[in-house]
Amino acid sequence: MDALGFVINPIAGMGGRVGLKGTDGKLEDARELGAEPRAPDRAREALRSLRRREPDVPVLTAAGVLGEYAARDAGYEPTVVYDPVDDGDAEHRPEDPANPGTSAADTRAAVEAILAHGVDLVLFVGGDGTAVDVAGVLEDTGEKTPMLGVPAGVKIYSSVFAVTPADAGRIAAEFECVDSREVNDIDEEAYREGEVRSELRAIAPVPVAPDVQSGKQVASGSPDSLAAGFAREVESGRTYVFGPGSTVGAIETELGFEPSPLGVDVWRDGEVLVRDASEAEILDVLEDPTTIVVSPIGGQGFIFGRGNHQISPAVIDLADTVEVVAADEKLDALDVLRVDTDDEEIDEALRGWIRVRTGRFTTRLVNVV
Repeated sequence: MDALGFVINPIAGMGGRVGLKGTDGKLEDARELGAEPRAPDRAREALRSLRRREPDVPVLTAAGVLGEYAARDAGYEPTVVYDPVDDGDAEHRPEDPANPGTSAADTRAAVEAILAHGVDLVLFVGGDGTAVDVAGVLEDTGEKTPMLGVPAGVKIYSSVFAVTPADAGRIAAEFECVDSREVNDIDEEAYREGEVRSELRAIAPVPVAPDVQSGKQVASGSPDSLAAGFAREVESGRTYVFGPGSTVGAIETELGFEPSPLGVDVWRDGEVLVRDASEAEILDVLEDPTTIVVSPIGGQGFIFGRGNHQISPAVIDLADTVEVVAADEKLDALDVLRVDTDDEEIDEALRGWIRVRTGRFTTRLVNVV
């Protein structure tokens, strides 16, 4: 690779653990709820993975939290080709990723500047909204430069992201060909109300690699039998943390309460302790023993790290069991299940072969990687 373009959406994913299901239009709310940036850490992980393979590749990026700081932390000496601070005064440049003082317009301007200098790949850190911004610049400029996402957003519906940050760094260093992939986005306000409105926003060139994730799909099988089987086996005195999704929602309905749309609910002994909970609210009500109930994302296979950041490593660590539920139809479309929690020890503990409940009495062995 002759040169890499690199840009971060520093606030991507901040709304996840505090239960906001995204950060678009909700940054102030996320800050008030104590949200912490996750994009910079994931950016550094991706670049460190790249640097192990391409230590001398020139990195072209934007100033400060938009890419420069993470690149330096990863051991590169980047070339800054865009600075959102008009006077270029570094003393006035924001250093807090949670308060970057920048917007999507800065992301687009940074990508334009990067492309003007010529790079072999635009590596970006964010979610679907950031992917739309990057792809939009490629489309507007007529550039054929490939793009690749480091997943940091709450929702990842586009098929332009690596599975993990480390995968992104490896793919950036090793890819040899590209293919056209879909860039999708959803209406976050509708998503917060429980309705998924996915829209194809662009087609973009993306490196070809096994660890570029698929776009999200929705399975169509009925989970009623599965829900009935699960409800028969609930234990008195056990706390249940129910993740988002229609399959888990069917279990909640079977237990006699209405699931929060695309949120996380906590239930024990017939009582909903918290509905549409944030990470902090979940931790406040957890008691031993605890079971986390999740269903994989269709087409991608993630059971943690996509759309359910409220079920954080701290929550997972306090649970004594994790129950994965999915219809056979959904599992038929998946080779493996995946985890991406931001905590490698937790991820490693979750990996391996597990039994996934598929019906009233049936389970299937599936590998978590």
